[in-house]
Amino acid sequence: MKKNTLTLSLGGLAIIGLAILTNCTSGTDEKVENIGYSNGSDSPDSLCLVNPSWFPHAQTPAPEEGIGSPFDASSTTNQIFHQWSWNKFLWLTKPDKGGNPLFLNQGKVRQVTSHMGSISVPGGTSVVLQDTAQAGFASAVLQTNPNYNNGTGAMVYYSIHMNQTMYAAGLRFASKLKSGKLPAKNVASFPVGSFELKVAWVPLSAIPASKQSDYYTTTASLSTNNGVSFTNTEVALIGMHVVGVVQNHPEFIWATFEHDDLSPDYDWKANSASSDSEQLLFKKGTVSGINGVVYNSSTMLGQTPNQVFDLFQYGIPRNPNGSFMNTSQQEPADFQNVDGINQCVKSQLKDVWANYFYNGSIWLNTDGKTPLQQAQLIDSLSGGIGNASPGSYARGSLNCANVTMETFTQTFETNISQINVGTLANCFSCHSSQSFTDTNNVSPIYLSHSFQGYLLDSQGNTFKKTEAIKSKAEQRLLKVMQKK
Repeated sequence: MKKNTLTLSLGGLAIIGLAILTNCTSGTDEKVENIGYSNGSDSPDSLCLVNPSWFPHAQTPAPEEGIGSPFDASSTTNQIFHQWSWNKFLWLTKPDKGGNPLFLNQGKVRQVTSHMGSISVPGGTSVVLQDTAQAGFASAVLQTNPNYNNGTGAMVYYSIHMNQTMYAAGLRFASKLKSGKLPAKNVASFPVGSFELKVAWVPLSAIPASKQSDYYTTTASLSTNNGVSFTNTEVALIGMHVVGVVQNHPEFIWATFEHDDLSPDYDWKANSASSDSEQLLFKKGTVSGINGVVYNSSTMLGQTPNQVFDLFQYGIPRNPNGSFMNTSQQEPADFQNVDGINQCVKSQLKDVWANYFYNGSIWLNTDGKTPLQQAQLIDSLSGGIGNASPGSYARGSLNCANVTMETFTQTFETNISQINVGTLANCFSCHSSQSFTDTNNVSPIYLSHSFQGYLLDSQGNTFKKTEAIKSKAEQRLLKVMQKK
């Protein structure tokens, strides 16, 4: 069952893009062709038909990100961020000469630990899996709906991947911070072209044989005992965060993708989520309220078991009556952009990736600011970088989350009556410019938790100690969110 989407007319609300640009440069790891993220049309079908074409998928060009790109302008549109997000995902998932997606090619994109440590992927496998920790919790995990495959459930696992541009920059920053050449409070930023991915996987055994071809699958070296031993296991990809730096956006664009058959969207008018069939993360039926995404530490499931859902479709906040919430982001234009580009891409894809959709992205409005001013803005916003109130800087999907990774932190409230513009949660709720160890030390580079983990390790902390520091910082942020 594919995720239901609300198709709205774009008539009268067209977002005029930038002219097709040429002679662009970028920090990506592959030659970049000139891509025009613009069209004069208000049709959803035109949102992904750029020059050169993204299709067929095997030929998707790398996105334009640097000098001369659509982001290299004093004024931008939301449309180009959504186009970058899908373009980046398609480029990362296009097959290389060996038939594997680009992001699993260790020569181009390395798999790393949550502390940016290199991982050696054994021959005959594509990815190493042992991490099951959910965002924001020390012990939270996600388990699949056993009814999806005749009583066979499984744990959800995660991998992290980083390109050489970001990895090398992280090593340099850590060295300079350790030596004192770079102060702990700074305005340093990862270079354009840097990107980091987090990917969610499940053992293929959790998916019925009749549906396995609808998922991208590969062989993983998987550990179910915290790294003591590993077994080659067929796994399926169910979600992905794509986080990257483009010109004028050192805060990264935080984009997220999900498989179609995971869960329904929450119905804000009905105050419930429901599905008329079994889905990978949602058992058939209806769950009232938001207990499905409120974590129960005793059962290691939601308060209502095996019925997790996307709280906001495309991460775009709504009120209990179903209307769009009054935030820093104008709606319904942004919702229509996301919905339209999903329609466009899905109509063009002919491979397994047609079964995945873009669930939105978040970034900051940095229009008209110099690079120094952009970094200073990120530092000044500190832990409030994700503020979605009218007049604030956050743009895009202001409650951006992935049901496979932020399952139980899509909100920090326990009832929809408590959810408002001041209590929204998004990627920036945890990923801010604050240092794990001292909230007064701020920097754009601290937005990456992987980098901060590496930094703490390089300062002599054990992996376990670093995890404890990270968990303490996350809990501090959670308490702040819960007091809003």
